[in-house]
Amino acid sequence: MNNIKRVQLQPIPLKQVKISGGFWSKYAKLIKEVTIPYQWEVLNDRVPGVPLSHAIKNFRIAAGEMEGEFAGMVFQDSDVYKWLEAVSYSLAVYPDPELEKIADEVIDLIARAQQSDGYLNTYFIIKEPDKKWTNLRDSHELYCAGHLIEAAVAYYEATGKKKLLDVACRFADHIDSIFGPEPGKKRGYPGHEEIELALVKLYRVTGEEKYLRLSKYFIDERGEKPLYFEIEAKARGDEWDEQWASYFQVHLPVREQTSAEGHAVRAAYLYSGMVDVAVETGDESLIQACKKLWDNITTKRMYITGGIGSSSFGEAFTFDFDLPNDTVYAETCAAIGLVFFAHRMLQIDPDRRYADVMERALYNSVISGMSLDGKKYFYVNPLEVWPEACEKNKVKAHVKYTRQPWFKCACCPPNLARLLASLGKYIYSIRDNELYVHLYVDSEVQTKISENEVKVRQETEYPWDGRIVINILPERELDFTLALRIPGWCKDAKVSVNGEEIDISGIMDKGYAKIKRLWKPGDRIELLLSMTVMRVKANPNVREDEGRVAIQRGPVIYCLEEMDNGPNLNNIVLPKECKFEVKYEKDLLNGVCVIETEAEREDYGSWGEELYKVDVNVSYKPVRIKFIPYFAWANRAPGEMMVWVREK
Repeated sequence: MNNIKRVQLQPIPLKQVKISGGFWSKYAKLIKEVTIPYQWEVLNDRVPGVPLSHAIKNFRIAAGEMEGEFAGMVFQDSDVYKWLEAVSYSLAVYPDPELEKIADEVIDLIARAQQSDGYLNTYFIIKEPDKKWTNLRDSHELYCAGHLIEAAVAYYEATGKKKLLDVACRFADHIDSIFGPEPGKKRGYPGHEEIELALVKLYRVTGEEKYLRLSKYFIDERGEKPLYFEIEAKARGDEWDEQWASYFQVHLPVREQTSAEGHAVRAAYLYSGMVDVAVETGDESLIQACKKLWDNITTKRMYITGGIGSSSFGEAFTFDFDLPNDTVYAETCAAIGLVFFAHRMLQIDPDRRYADVMERALYNSVISGMSLDGKKYFYVNPLEVWPEACEKNKVKAHVKYTRQPWFKCACCPPNLARLLASLGKYIYSIRDNELYVHLYVDSEVQTKISENEVKVRQETEYPWDGRIVINILPERELDFTLALRIPGWCKDAKVSVNGEEIDISGIMDKGYAKIKRLWKPGDRIELLLSMTVMRVKANPNVREDEGRVAIQRGPVIYCLEEMDNGPNLNNIVLPKECKFEVKYEKDLLNGVCVIETEAEREDYGSWGEELYKVDVNVSYKPVRIKFIPYFAWANRAPGEMMVWVREK
């Protein structure tokens, strides 16, 4: 259709990828066996001591099957849809008749709640039927519709069943009859972006071009004057404050936006939809806008953990280099949105900078959002915690030092479930006779290259070990290129094929070692990525991190916890020449590599009762400290935590 689409990589379908062992297999098992069943119980209000969801009950009321009032957030339907999407990905990899039966029953309920004209939103069906489509800014109608569409596509691809897909198409048809540039239609767009990327998914699975046109319309219209939100507010007798324009990403038309502004989750979903529409329509201007936005996020507005959105006010980006550690927001959903954006950019431009950020977010800010038992969650992902301040300082009240079993606003838990259940889609991509390996995961992929069946098997203990063995098993000898990402954090990489080391310096392309040869069944590649412990410094413009370092090994960011190092972590300083010792502790935090070193702790002697002193004599006492992976913090006794450590 166009140049962008012609050169685009194609992710390999989830059914063709099996995560067979290692780090991520624990998460795959956890999502299937614990998280999905637990969240199902929560959605049905059957877990004592957690905020009531009301989500399934709302659908029963909307379907006329029980009496009651709508309860929960205006976007409560989306929790069910994201849970169904997670179920779909799980079923694609791990068929489960009992789970599929439950999903079918939920789908039947959703279908019964849908109105005759295709409309489907339990809040408006139950509570305000006369106010549909009157407050796009705040109502989340299009956001919920997007999550319904994503669930429908995922379930169809996993099971071949079309009932939910038919529901989604009827709703999308209804939306298409309401919105657009044509006379008599509303020229609106969503307050919370999401439907843009969902409609492209629907177009790809149905081939119905009106869904692509509608997605493109929502993107093209955003930010055009007069702003629809202002028009809409006047019609409601409401006020529109121009200062909120950037919060909703309507301060400028999308092609003119050069910095990431406003609500971080909305922004990441919008940018993902922009990439999708650009690919399908050949719109290079959208791609250029996305690249500028990407650069702004990743070079000026992203935490070392891959978290984005530094302010609790508006859950938003603020300004370049404003990255506070103890009042940070870094919503789990925002990190997930960044993974979506990174993955899409990687397909149109196979550059490791996108894969590196995708990996950074996955191993740090994403999985820190869920406890190791799969049943408790962080909404906010701080880089520094002082529990007493979280409890008593209202500025830090949004920061929690223990994960919660659920939330009144529960967007993050099912979002985590759907991403982790679909992780297989993010490991590999294919284009013509090239197979790209983006993530190093103990896994097996079955695909076609030049119409020939090829199986590729990864064996690795990554991220704890930098050794990756890749076995090539084509059905016959086959000439193709295997592209291996050499992460940006890796300072020394060695590649050998069948025991013979090859020089990769001449075959590097945007961070990928591209090995082109005639592959034979049983060929074996060994990739060795050096995993030294690294001291990372922040740009000097990040004032909060001045004089501090973060510890990283491989893709994993590390932190100090009070449980290992005692209170007052801020008194610990790292000498510049200290030596790090890496240990794998199989019985700690489900098995992790920890990092230990000799550091120093400031000693102020007997301070007395004074609040302030002059001429203080500070001494330093040696102390052995232990770093644990950031993603695993807050899984033991509550206490302080710190990522950025003072350097002596």
